[in-house]
Amino acid sequence: MKAASVHEIKKELGSIASANLVALCMNLVKYKKDNKELLTYLLFHAHDEQAFVVLVKEEMDALFLDVNTSSVYLAKKTLRKILRTITKYIRYTESKQVELELLMYYCRGVKALNLDMESSVVLTNLYNQQLKKIQKAIATLHEDLQFDFQEELASLVS
Repeated sequence: MKAASVHEIKKELGSIASANLVALCMNLVKYKKDNKELLTYLLFHAHDEQAFVVLVKEEMDALFLDVNTSSVYLAKKTLRKILRTITKYIRYTESKQVELELLMYYCRGVKALNLDMESSVVLTNLYNQQLKKIQKAIATLHEDLQFDFQEELASLVS
């Protein structure tokens, strides 16, 4: 079966009664955890992004506690897992400012682990990729915000 275009789906959703729309959403939520998480964000957290950022940071703190620093390999796997989670939440918000806050918090968390980054090319590349994402996101912001985030970025680079 070929999926309909976004325009066709939007048009069809506009013509459906609200009770049927609720049933469709519930059906969608049943099948995939990501759909459920996205709907949870849209219903409960989209109106207050700062509270959402605080929740995500708390989740990141819990994940950073689980990082096994005895092995670079195990640390790398856990750091990638944390990054996948952050990326998912960033897609939900579609806000560059939230993206910057979460990525910078991630980079500060990685630095706080005191891993031997020089001995692992993969860890170094992973960290540097996040710095590039941060730089790219900063360029899209208003000038006043750019200055604030540039200062934070400078502390992450050194």
